[in-house]
Amino acid sequence: MDIGIVGLGRMGANMARRLARGGARVLAWDREHAASAALKDEPRIECVEGLAALATRLDGERVILLMLPAGEPTQGAIDALLPLLSAGDTLVDGGNAYYKDSMHRALGLSQQGLRFVDAGVSGGVHGLAHGYCLMLGGNPHAIEIFEPFARILAPGPETGWLHCGPSGAGHFAKMIHNGIEYGMMQALAEGFALLDARKEFNLDLARLAQTWRHGSVVRSWLLDLTAEILAQGESPERIAPVVADSGEGRWTALESIEQGVPAPVITMALMARFSSQGRSDYARRLLAQLRARFGGHPVQHKR
Repeated sequence: MDIGIVGLGRMGANMARRLARGGARVLAWDREHAASAALKDEPRIECVEGLAALATRLDGERVILLMLPAGEPTQGAIDALLPLLSAGDTLVDGGNAYYKDSMHRALGLSQQGLRFVDAGVSGGVHGLAHGYCLMLGGNPHAIEIFEPFARILAPGPETGWLHCGPSGAGHFAKMIHNGIEYGMMQALAEGFALLDARKEFNLDLARLAQTWRHGSVVRSWLLDLTAEILAQGESPERIAPVVADSGEGRWTALESIEQGVPAPVITMALMARFSSQGRSDYARRLLAQLRARFGGHPVQHKR
């Protein structure tokens, strides 16, 4: 029950804690010293000084979980680990990687005798307490090796984790999961914006959200979080109306186009995020000018 973890951000650090509290011995490394220092008092977690130390201290057929941003950070860590690994070792990518990249990685690593698991992970900052939903891709033997750790990380030994299919299937499932998440969040935000706009009803949105949590067909964890936010009473005017996108929504929209399968809700939710980032500003300014030219409508200027 030894496992290595590379990357001790919000997800990686809490996954290390949950694994250690579940009985695993965790060897961990992060390039940022402060991230490692935050775990120094955790029983059964040892933070090492580098990838070489991590690989050397693990016994037998090693299992190493990468919790790094997709793209170059993940690929860089894999490239650095390759000279340190032996046939039979297993790499698990728990980041939000593009599923086609994971398929390519699995093939390349298998040619060197290494096993690879692409692990879609959901649970966010609440995963330490409540467990992580795991969507796993890879060959059956690779999944079998990682299974004891999946059972600890998941909400229950038999629930909240799934071998979705061959390499790439785990990250594909997580990609679509995040696309659905975009649409659900957008619908909740738009609905409460409409409720708030009808001022004459003087609706108590916090109490309404709390009411919907019980018996309503829209009850969900996202609604729970919405109710929590509204109950805190923080003025929305203090929050900049900018919503980042991590990339998974983009990949989901591209998959919709590639397959020719309509996904208008997910795609429009992604477009709303782009708009919030100011990417509609040029078009809106040009629209205002066009309207002024053909209809004589006044243009508002910045003060």
